[in-house]
Amino acid sequence: MLKDRPFDLRSLRSAYESSVTPDQVTDEVFRRIDAIKDPGIFLARRDRNDIALDISALGPFDLSRKPLWGVPFAIKDNIDAAGLPTTAACPDYAYVPERDAFVVDLLRRAGAILIGKTNMDQFATGLVGVRTPYPVPKNALDPEIVPGGSSSGSAVAVAHGLVSFALGTDTAGSGRVPAALNGIVGLKPSLGALSSSGIVPACRTLDTVSIFALTVADACRVFQTAAKFDPMDGFSRDVPVFPMPGPPVSFRVGVPDVSSRKFFGDECQAASFRDALAKLAELGGDPIELDFQPFYDVADMLYDGAWVAERYAAIEDLMASRPDAVHPTTRRIIEKARQISSADVFKGFYRLRDLKRATDGLTGSVDLLCVPTVPTFVNLREVEDDPIGPNARLGTYTNFVNLLDMCGLAVPTDPRADGRPGSVTLLAGADEDARIAAIGSALQHACGAALGATDWPLPPPSDTPPAAGPNEIALAAVGAHMSGLPLNGELTQLGSRFLFAGKTAPEYRLYSLPGGPPYRPGLVRHPGGAGIDLEVWAVPSARFGDFIRGVPHPLGIGTVTLTDGSEVKGFICEPIGIEGAREVTEFGGWRAYLDSLSNINPTDPHPAAKEPQHA
Repeated sequence: MLKDRPFDLRSLRSAYESSVTPDQVTDEVFRRIDAIKDPGIFLARRDRNDIALDISALGPFDLSRKPLWGVPFAIKDNIDAAGLPTTAACPDYAYVPERDAFVVDLLRRAGAILIGKTNMDQFATGLVGVRTPYPVPKNALDPEIVPGGSSSGSAVAVAHGLVSFALGTDTAGSGRVPAALNGIVGLKPSLGALSSSGIVPACRTLDTVSIFALTVADACRVFQTAAKFDPMDGFSRDVPVFPMPGPPVSFRVGVPDVSSRKFFGDECQAASFRDALAKLAELGGDPIELDFQPFYDVADMLYDGAWVAERYAAIEDLMASRPDAVHPTTRRIIEKARQISSADVFKGFYRLRDLKRATDGLTGSVDLLCVPTVPTFVNLREVEDDPIGPNARLGTYTNFVNLLDMCGLAVPTDPRADGRPGSVTLLAGADEDARIAAIGSALQHACGAALGATDWPLPPPSDTPPAAGPNEIALAAVGAHMSGLPLNGELTQLGSRFLFAGKTAPEYRLYSLPGGPPYRPGLVRHPGGAGIDLEVWAVPSARFGDFIRGVPHPLGIGTVTLTDGSEVKGFICEPIGIEGAREVTEFGGWRAYLDSLSNINPTDPHPAAKEPQHA
């Protein structure tokens, strides 16, 4: 009944609703692990009796109480699970923790079923996935390609559909590179959003737990469950965590300009990236080319100076007492710290601040960045011949991210012309996780790439619109307050967040009002009207009064009915305000009306078209 059944969260929920049991799911997990015949994926599996105890404690199926009820997952072997050895892929370092890592505990309390611990590049130092004394896990799509690291086993386990999701860690790209190489989603949260308590550090100031899943929606659901403040972790932050909104109608995407794109001669990868950008443009993305050299300058710092010293600090005792226990390549990288002085460390910090000033100027001009997750592919033979160079190339578009305190999401895109998986990473500033996820989910559905190495279909997007939170008010914007238009900043500066784009019920008329700038539309309820395009934003309740204080006559805030019959607060216009106005209902929305205006008459009494489209 469960053989080869999809393990994405929606499919698993459907299975449980049709009387499948967690015991049956667990049986299928272990059957799949045995069938793959890859001893390099898992370093430790939990005893079936222990898992049975977890299942018996789940209680009745109730996602409101336990949102991850019965969902199987795995964790990277630098993350603690009570009773299982943590080795960080170094047997001589092994210890058996008495308690789960903070995030693992949260996930298990939410009903997720821990299956075991996965292989990795030793001490999370590497992007290739082969720096391990254990058997190297095979890439799920092509055994000649490296699996990607350092979270190799976690990515391969998800790509094969062995578990619904898996945890990795990410310092230099370890939660994104393996995702790209195995055709799955890799979510690298904002720093501090997920606790690092109970995790062997690589660079503690830069580390974050990462999430591998088959879909963006699944990765986000896990993130929402695991993102809780941990008072015992000095780097933990109480970050705003919201459900994934709908995709915005328009957004500015910063991309490397042609002269600063790096593919190391891989023209197939270059073409794949161009295709992905074309898909983003179809979704409303306006590509803005940027000189990426400042980002590359930041990336070059990660394995030089301060942050190599931080890796050394994490395993200093082992390096001093038993250096031969460390993988030769890992030791070669980390022992460079012995030549780094405290003055060098501070010089590194100062240089990073200077470079961040330069990159802030670039990221501030766009809503997000889009980069290739990897610039090219690396096969096992290349790494055997040169353990360092190919690894460094894989980090081209990942090494700078945590140094600049950005969040990231690796999204599978259409396969390359040669059949290898396509992938891009969306990047934004700290705490923008939900916004890039919305665009990432739309991109994944627009591409429809295979889910890892499975033949499972991509579940359709949720048809339930995102809602405002308990301390927010849903507000419909129909004109200049929409994304990319001149007054949108009045919403964003109050901490408002985009929910979704939609339409009014078919009983409204839209007018271009006289006056301006700023130029505004007027929405009037009228029998026999039409559905008008709008955006729904969640405005903090505490700031709503500040917002409506600036709404001028003849506009006001009333109640707007949406296509599905639901009601939200929204901009409406007094009937007296449409005297001398031009009706533009036929265009279906303010943005479409602006787009239609190509020839502007300087004597036109309704000069809305003079306003830039993306002010």
